[in-house]
Amino acid sequence: MNISATTLYLNERTPTGGLREFLTVLFKHKSRIAAVLLLFVLIGLVLSFLLPPVYEARSTVLIKVGREYISNAEVGSARALLSLEQQEVLNSEIQIMSNRELIEKVVTLLKVETLYPNLAKKTTSKISPREAAVLQVEKHLSVLGVKKSNVIEVSFRHGDPQVAAKVVNLLVELFREKHLKVFSDPQSTFLEKQLQIYRTKLGLSEESMQSFKQGNQVYSLDEQRSLLLKQRTELDSILKNTDHRIDELREKLRSLRNQRITSSVKNKSVYTNTEKDKILVDAKAKLLSLQLTEQDLLKRYREDSRRVEDVRNEIQTVKKFLKEQEEYISGTMETGGRIYQEVELEIIKTEADLRSQVAKAAGLRQQLSQLDGQIRTLDLNERKFQELKREMTSNEKYFRNYEDRFEEARISEDMNRNKLANISVIQPADVPAIPVRPKKKLYMLLSLIFGTFSGLGLAFISEHISQVLTTPDGVERRLRLPVLTAISIKEA
Repeated sequence: MNISATTLYLNERTPTGGLREFLTVLFKHKSRIAAVLLLFVLIGLVLSFLLPPVYEARSTVLIKVGREYISNAEVGSARALLSLEQQEVLNSEIQIMSNRELIEKVVTLLKVETLYPNLAKKTTSKISPREAAVLQVEKHLSVLGVKKSNVIEVSFRHGDPQVAAKVVNLLVELFREKHLKVFSDPQSTFLEKQLQIYRTKLGLSEESMQSFKQGNQVYSLDEQRSLLLKQRTELDSILKNTDHRIDELREKLRSLRNQRITSSVKNKSVYTNTEKDKILVDAKAKLLSLQLTEQDLLKRYREDSRRVEDVRNEIQTVKKFLKEQEEYISGTMETGGRIYQEVELEIIKTEADLRSQVAKAAGLRQQLSQLDGQIRTLDLNERKFQELKREMTSNEKYFRNYEDRFEEARISEDMNRNKLANISVIQPADVPAIPVRPKKKLYMLLSLIFGTFSGLGLAFISEHISQVLTTPDGVERRLRLPVLTAISIKEA
């Protein structure tokens, strides 16, 4: 009966044993829990009111992708390209802004006495006050890029709100100057020298080209070649006709001479006065025709033209023939028959025409030879002309390229001197009115949380290590014996 009652007792209070034990420990050690909580609250109050305030000044800067990140080809006409991606551009600017040199300039300009007066008073430190101030600025400075944007956020914490704002604004201003200095490329002097070199080369090339044209009478090679080829074709055609005419006259002359032999009559008159006059008249008519041809050619050609010279040679030949015939006819007895006279007259005409055609053919061949020489010379001149033209074109190309690059460099340097950078300050740093530290409400909340949990932890640890049995559950757990009854003790 006792065993059953004990088992029933244990089964009935097992579900509520944990809560009862927790409450028992809580009430048993309530003074300790309250003391620990009060201690943490006091610590929070001390931190909230005794820690010096820290102010944070912020500024935001917009980085625009401009001429600094555009790469241009040194020569040629290659299209300008963006050398970096957006995130790379932003990271580059962040590194420039957080550069130690800028921080040192900030410390130098604002002075250590203004930034950290306590550091200025220390003289026993291993590092100089200025170096210590630089380290402190680096520690409390934050330069971060805003995600998915071209914006950089700059913040600095300091006990003096005005100093914090001055540091941020001065750093941004120095960053603009540093940005221009980093990306400035003072190459206008070099480009100006190169521009002068290629201007000189281009001038020499133009002078060489002009001198070559004047010295070789080269103005339009295609037109000159076309004209020479056309003249050669015409002369070649005339020469072939002249050679054919010479062959005909020679054949006719052989036939006439054979006919003269068969029709020769001794001791008879060869010429009559009428026939003599006819020969002279025909020769004079031929002479007049050639003289008229000479006058017509002089209207179209110069005095030293080959065609004019050929006509003049024919005129001299006819004049010589007239002189010979006049002397011959005047000194020769008029003999022969009518048939003999006609044959002899035709022979004389044919011989004169043959001599004229032979002289004409010789002149044409000489003209063809000269034309061939002119064509060969023109080909040589064309190669030299093309070389000079390529040289002048190349010099002009480089001159134009360096001229454009020099103008771009000059404009860029002017923009740098005027501090025109692709950087815009969205929000300059204002003097903060509320400190970021200490955060009194947060400190008090954290002190309450940590004090409560610390007090509970201390109570349960004390209960665990204590040798006093205060609850039925503790008795059963320690002694491993069933508790039959529990008697409450009330103090009077």
